[in-house]
Amino acid sequence: MMNHWIKASAAALLMGGMAVTGLASAEGDPEAGAEKVAVCAACHGMDGKATADIYPSLSGQSATYLEMSLKAYRDDLRGGGMAAVMTPQAINLSDQDIADIAAYYSQQ
Repeated sequence: MMNHWIKASAAALLMGGMAVTGLASAEGDPEAGAEKVAVCAACHGMDGKATADIYPSLSGQSATYLEMSLKAYRDDLRGGGMAAVMTPQAINLSDQDIADIAAYYSQQ
């Protein structure tokens, strides 16, 4: 229980700090992102429109929000119902991969 609280607190600090400063670790390339979303598209659609109501649509979301969310899943800092699905999907993504995917979906 304490470990989950520590992870959640770290995620909140990380995400809050990034939101306040507006810093992203890499400049995303939406064209490169289009080449990297095949796995994402199974649930979120190629165009960012979810394939089922249980998945969020990503089209038009803030690139910063998408990047922070993917990094939190990748770094096992985000819990909740979809973490069991998202963490394994994000775990092998580099910062550049995440920035590219976020840039792509934010422009859909």
